[in-house]
Amino acid sequence: MADFAAALALVLIHEGGYANDPDDRGGETYRGIARRFHPDWPGWSRVDALSRRPGFPRSLETDPRLAAAVAAFYRDLYWDQFQGDALPDQRLAEELFDTAVNLGVRRAVRFLQEALNLLNRNQRTYADLVVDGWLGEKSLAALALVSAADGDARFVVKLINALQAAHYLDVMRHDPTQEKFARGWLSRT
Repeated sequence: MADFAAALALVLIHEGGYANDPDDRGGETYRGIARRFHPDWPGWSRVDALSRRPGFPRSLETDPRLAAAVAAFYRDLYWDQFQGDALPDQRLAEELFDTAVNLGVRRAVRFLQEALNLLNRNQRTYADLVVDGWLGEKSLAALALVSAADGDARFVVKLINALQAAHYLDVMRHDPTQEKFARGWLSRT
């Protein structure tokens, strides 16, 4: 079974600390949690309190209550939404988690389902999955078959990365202001 704490540690490397970039669609963020999209997150009251003290924003990094709020946020809104604890492959769980955090749970699961469909040997191993973004028994069964045939989920992870990279390219093609995030996004693939 996959380990949430290990996956969270990797995600937080990409999410960084405190930022308030005017080109970021999320606006003010802490550890990737955008105030614009999550104004009711309990951690914002802690960020606001610490912002009035010397040492801000570095002081955020050593606050245990804030760290607990970050972990709860990511577990509830992302990890638990795609049954991260049920995934047998840590690398896949980490990739799915990171993709979900950056692009949304449904899109991450759709990427997983698309990858599984591309690896079913033209439906000889199993019928194509419905690509609906909901991780259910059929997707988990297909993942088990692919993992057993290949020895692990490495090809699933590679395809998720390819789909993720294609998405980032589309975003940048349609909105050149987002090119400034290219290196950060591509470091996730």
